[in-house]
Amino acid sequence: MRIDKGFFASREDVYRDMAKTGFWPTTYISGASPELPLHWHDGDIIGYLMDGETYVLDGAGKHCPLTPGDRLVIPAGALHAEGEVTDPVTYIVTVERCEPFLQALRILDPQTYPDPRLLALDPDLAVALGAPPPA
Repeated sequence: MRIDKGFFASREDVYRDMAKTGFWPTTYISGASPELPLHWHDGDIIGYLMDGETYVLDGAGKHCPLTPGDRLVIPAGALHAEGEVTDPVTYIVTVERCEPFLQALRILDPQTYPDPRLLALDPDLAVALGAPPPA
């Protein structure tokens, strides 16, 4: 996981970066919520903090503050968690694959990463991690 502090100054800066990555965007507004548990995703994610303040936890549990203008890069498999949100936080979130947003951001348990038994139960995850598609 990487935070690029002050990466952008305008929405146009974000659009230019999105054009370079080719990732698929959506707007996500995080309302008040408790700190999430550490987890991982099976695809790369890039988030741009547009409004509000929060923090993320890295794989070691370190608090990393996020403020407007920051870009958050979460590689596939990186343990992380969004911190407690007290006031709404607005992101533009981009994902590498064209798939439903909630599927792209589903929370995967670090205790099962990468457990072969989990792969047998989740064919999409198995394919994302390099297994052949189910017959």
